[in-house]
Amino acid sequence: MRFILRRLGFYLLAAWASLTINFFLPRLIPGDPASTIIASSRGQMRPEQINQLKEALGISDAPIIQQYFTYLSHVLRGDFGISFSAFPSPVTTVISTGLIWTLLLGGAALIISFLLGNLIGVVASWRRGGLLDTTLPPLLVLIGAFPPFFLALMALFFLGLNMGWFPLRHAYDDGVAPGWTFTFVASVAEHLLLPAITIVLVSIGGWVLGMRNTMIGVLAEDYITMAEAKGLSQREVMFKYAARNALLPSVTAFGMALGFVLSGQILIETIFSYPGLGYLLVKSVTSLDYPLMQGLFLMITFAVLAANFIVDVVYTRLDPRVRTG
Repeated sequence: MRFILRRLGFYLLAAWASLTINFFLPRLIPGDPASTIIASSRGQMRPEQINQLKEALGISDAPIIQQYFTYLSHVLRGDFGISFSAFPSPVTTVISTGLIWTLLLGGAALIISFLLGNLIGVVASWRRGGLLDTTLPPLLVLIGAFPPFFLALMALFFLGLNMGWFPLRHAYDDGVAPGWTFTFVASVAEHLLLPAITIVLVSIGGWVLGMRNTMIGVLAEDYITMAEAKGLSQREVMFKYAARNALLPSVTAFGMALGFVLSGQILIETIFSYPGLGYLLVKSVTSLDYPLMQGLFLMITFAVLAANFIVDVVYTRLDPRVRTG
């Protein structure tokens, strides 16, 4: 329990630091959304309109410290202001729309690559030197060495444009009404396949190689020899004894990868025009949408911190030795 409380205190401190950085960093960028709109209006806006615009966008002439504490009070209430690029929609509404698609795409790809990659790594290390071990891990690592945007463009060009096997853009067909219908779910799954396959191909090699190398070290331990001497089946020794202990580093990596799902697929979403948080992040930066930028950065940071805290809790269950650390 003391270990968990210490980790919780560390993450709370990190959360406060991210809040502070998130407030000051955008204000170091030259210009602001209100100035952009005022410049584009070419003097056609009246002073009272300018003041109303700044108030709606959360921009004030108050001292920076006062703005900081006002910002903290709004964040604690879940109020991130009004989005400039999607005015007059609140930031929370804009983020929630993109969050669903990002979690669907990134979550599905992460789970598939984690399960499949670790399974391949376990089997390859158990049959070290065999055909699977000498061909598949190096091939997957080679594919993962390519830049993600390159694989995405190649998949989009050959599988989508030339062969017509997959849709080229968006999360579902334009003529399909969103809802829990077979037509809509099938359209979402069809549009999800190509970007998800691209992400899996980029990331699965790391899971395979990491699990394989860890398993090789675990298989040399004395308790594996003891388990085999007891006459346990090969499947039981491989999964119950070896794979369970070799899985610990992968659990940590999974937690970190889960946190970065919200930010790690910006290029993929942009190339496939997938309406997730990556597209919103690019849009907010190009339009100087401070409230949306702050909301997205905070969500990404908090997701990483929460994922790592969950991993710490799970780690104490998988390896009791951590509790005494």
